[in-house]
This record gives sequence, C-alpha cells and structure tokens, in this order.
Amino acid sequence: MKSAILTELNKNLVIDDVELTSLKYGQVLTKNIVSGVCGAQLQEIAGFKGNANHLPHLMGHEGCGIVTEIGLGVSTVKVGDKVVMHWRKGGGIESPFPEYVFKNKVITSGKLTTFNEYSIVSENRLTSVPHDTPPEFCALLGCSLTTALGVITYEAKVKSGESILIVGAGGVGLNLIQGAKLVNACPIYVMDITDYKKSICETLGSNYFINLKTDKFPTQKFDVIVDTTGNPDVINQVIPLLSNIGRCILIGQTKPGSALLITNVNQLFEGSGKMLKATQGGMTSPSTDIPRYINLYQHGLLNIDNLITHHFPLNEINTAVNLLKTNQAGKIIINL
Repeated sequence: MKSAILTELNKNLVIDDVELTSLKYGQVLTKNIVSGVCGAQLQEIAGFKGNANHLPHLMGHEGCGIVTEIGLGVSTVKVGDKVVMHWRKGGGIESPFPEYVFKNKVITSGKLTTFNEYSIVSENRLTSVPHDTPPEFCALLGCSLTTALGVITYEAKVKSGESILIVGAGGVGLNLIQGAKLVNACPIYVMDITDYKKSICETLGSNYFINLKTDKFPTQKFDVIVDTTGNPDVINQVIPLLSNIGRCILIGQTKPGSALLITNVNQLFEGSGKMLKATQGGMTSPSTDIPRYINLYQHGLLNIDNLITHHFPLNEINTAVNLLKTNQAGKIIINL
C-alpha cells in the first residue's frame, strides 16, 4: 500500500510502498478514505514530538475509514463499519503498537496513522458512525473539531454571554469559533497574522478579527482566552487580557525546551484567581462525544463547508504540508 513516511526530520515525507502485517490482539484493519492534516504533524516533522529515535514511521492522527478486518478480542467495531479514526482513547482494547514492513524491515507505528491507504489501528482509536456521515466531517472528529468543542465545554466551561479571544485561526482555531457560538459566547474575537482567514472566521460566527501584523493589539479583557499557536511571546502578551474570572487554555504546544515568561505573575491572583491550563485534546471522550457532535451536524448546528479550503491526493501530501506552513489555508484534507 502507498504511505507517506517520515524518514528524516525536517525533510519531505517519502511516498512509498509499505507492507501490512498480521493483526494482533485488539487491532483493526481499515481502508482509509480521507485524512486531515494537523499542525501537530508540522511539529512531528521537526522532531518536536520526541520522535527522532523512531524513524522511519507513519503519520497522521485524524481520519475516516472502513473496517475491513478485525483482530482477536475486538467487539466495538465490525467489518464494514465506517469509523472515525482518532488519537484520543475511546472504547475497546488498547492494542500493542502496530507493525509494518518498509524496505524489508519491520517498523513500529503509533496506535493510529492516517497518511496511508490502509491502517492497522488499536481498537480504542476507532468509533463507528452512521454510513451517511461525510468522510471529511469524520476526519475533523478525529482531532480538530473534538478538541475545540471539548476545550469550550469541558475545560474553559464557557458560559452564555462570556467573551472569548481565540489566538490562531488554524484548524482548531476555526472550530473553536463554532464551539463558542454554540454556547452563545459573546463577543467572539479571533487573532491571527494574516487576513486570509478573516472571511472564514466571520462566516463561522466571529464578531471581530484582529491581524496581529496590521491591527492594534486589543486592550479589553476576556473571560476566556484560548491559544492555538504555542508561541510563548504571544501567550505572554495575551495573559494580561484575562478578566478577573479569566481562564486561559493552551492548545498549541511550545517548542521543546522553550520557556514561558509571565510578566507580573501577580496579575493571576486578581479577582477570584485566574486559570492557566494546558489541554490534552479537550478532554474528549470519543465514544460518547462523537455521537453527540454528529447529532449537532445532522441538525445544521456544525458547519464544515467553510472550514475545509483544500483537498490533495496522497502523492501531493508535501504540497499540503508546505501550504499549511504558510498560514494560507483553513483545514486541509488528504484524499486516500
């Protein structure tokens, strides 16, 4: 099967043939339909994920596929099921790490990969969905959409009428707008470094858009600030904008070894005490949350049409990755 393989850090992914191995206990074989491209893959290519000693390896962690085979013990999915492929643990078995054969050598892989035509997946990284669920929507449910909605409801616990500042309008940032709108946050501000996504943000429900390069830095206070950039300088700049009940949630991961300097730490003790928290996927529980989000989509309360700006075939995945680096795209989908 064709796969996109990370063989060297800071290099293009290699498109080549990889062989499947027999399924182990708790593993599932999927024929993949689409995959999302996430900012986390940029960090992985740069070696920021502690993956330098695990090359070569396969990539991708949000997608949609069809179950073609199940291993011993698997009970939550069956052959023929359409599934969301997600990196967060769901129901079912936590299987051993999948193995593939590349250039006559066995290589290990994450419990889930999606930049390949077929995947061996741990059962607990799959959730069955109705067959009429659009594949692109399934891919977003694998990471960006579920992370955003989880942050809004589980971690920031945004209340109706609370103000929010979303820093960074990437895949997760755009979905944060939808999540904030669903709970009637107001106003919804979005901050980015280019006007490319301004119209997308407005369509999704933002009230104000700030271009950090051309617009004045905001001075008003926000009840919730969510950073998706992982840029310590930007994080330090926005923390003083927290209201007296402010919660700041960090989604974007900083470069390993970097430091976050908080100017005037005493500001965090104002009001009832402010919160600064890093998230792991918005505390999403795929088995219970994904069916709820599909219900919202079916009733027209979630929109993916304006989120997805580009589609690429697998053999053009490096074009997709390089485009993501330019900040001139919304959500990018790889067709498998």
